[in-house]
Amino acid sequence: MSAGPAERPETAFHTPGFGAPPLERGAQVARFAENAQDFEAALALRGRLFGPHGACAETHDAHCGHILIECRSSGDLVGGCRVHLHRAGADALNGPAAEFYDLSGLAAYPRPMLEIGRFCVAPHPAEPETIRLIWGMLTRICDAYDVGLLFGCSSFAGCDPAVHAEGLSWLARHHAAPTALSPGMRAPETVRLAELGAAHGRDGRSAIPALLRGYLSLGGWVSDHAVIDRRFGTLHVFTGVETNRIPDARKRSLRAIAARGHASPIA
Repeated sequence: MSAGPAERPETAFHTPGFGAPPLERGAQVARFAENAQDFEAALALRGRLFGPHGACAETHDAHCGHILIECRSSGDLVGGCRVHLHRAGADALNGPAAEFYDLSGLAAYPRPMLEIGRFCVAPHPAEPETIRLIWGMLTRICDAYDVGLLFGCSSFAGCDPAVHAEGLSWLARHHAAPTALSPGMRAPETVRLAELGAAHGRDGRSAIPALLRGYLSLGGWVSDHAVIDRRFGTLHVFTGVETNRIPDARKRSLRAIAARGHASPIA
């Protein structure tokens, strides 16, 4: 159960050590949250973008790292995400996504995994740069810990599957998860993507949210079903990216960002 700010003692917050120094590009800087004040700023941004529920701390927050993207001149927080490093496959069974998906297929995964959540970017003129910085920090973690799989949940606005049938059906046809890694159903309200009945001749890529398109461009895949999350007013699909399937050109671009280099857009 989530606790509101007034109920949350500062001692509940800690930052797992990822060994990644701040990353600067242009007028922005990316870093990890270091204290309870940073964490409250992350929650405030989540509240602005995800609504009241986003502003509340969640059970898993205290066990995750929190990437923050700030404007260097004002200190304003403009983006960020939550990251949870699973050093062993079985660890993922207790992570945030496991509340909605049966992840028993990941229990024997042979390499560390990085779970990404609450990816949010405030609308502003330098928004693409904010996204690049987040990916630069994620790349640093992946390289430092030999991460083999990135995963999380990708959301569509609204709880009506029919509204997103074209995009979801297209995902089922073109980006289905590998059988061995495909998550099973756990949430009380789900819908199978292949049963939505959208026209098979249509290209549904334009109906896919931008963040999910970014994951797919890295070789990503999704679950065979979507979860209806009425608390946040969304439906979401489990999303995975195996690092050994990321195209070499994209890896070079990501590592250039992580090294403070100038790289082409990643999504």
